[in-house]
Amino acid sequence: MTLRRRRFLQISAAAAALPALPGLARAETYPSRTVRIIVATSAGGTTDIVARLLGQWLTDKLGQPFVVENRTGGGNNIGTEAAARSPADGYTLFMANTVNAINTTLYKNLNYNFITDLVPVAIVMRSPVIMQVHPSVPAKTVPEFITYAKANPGKVNMGSGGVFFGAVRPFQELAS
Repeated sequence: MTLRRRRFLQISAAAAALPALPGLARAETYPSRTVRIIVATSAGGTTDIVARLLGQWLTDKLGQPFVVENRTGGGNNIGTEAAARSPADGYTLFMANTVNAINTTLYKNLNYNFITDLVPVAIVMRSPVIMQVHPSVPAKTVPEFITYAKANPGKVNMGSGGVFFGAVRPFQELAS
């Protein structure tokens, strides 16, 4: 039996069993109170602006306030941890961004697991992550760049607007 057929039979059996249920329980209308949107960046940045626009739109559509709460610091980790430790009741939303994926690989001892402690709900924006190199660097792809950097210890530096804001550090220091 193929997986598709098995899944169809499971759904059919579940649908057939629905009339046998004693009655449908009424769920509380969501949201019935204020919803907070945690943003782990400072006010005025791209993620914050998108969260505020989304919050206003949701407030207008659903009739309850959606309030943006900026929890900055620690390279986004303070706000992310606050969201991860919030009750899983739908009244705390979190605006994740590319920094969260980067931090998962950059930090060894986070107080949360980004993959298991948070549940994705929707994609509300996309932003590119770009790596630029000087034309004199012979690498044209990321794997080529990594090979080049390993072959030239101490010669490749990088700048970042993230955790190492304003700093230029040797590539090997960041990779270790």
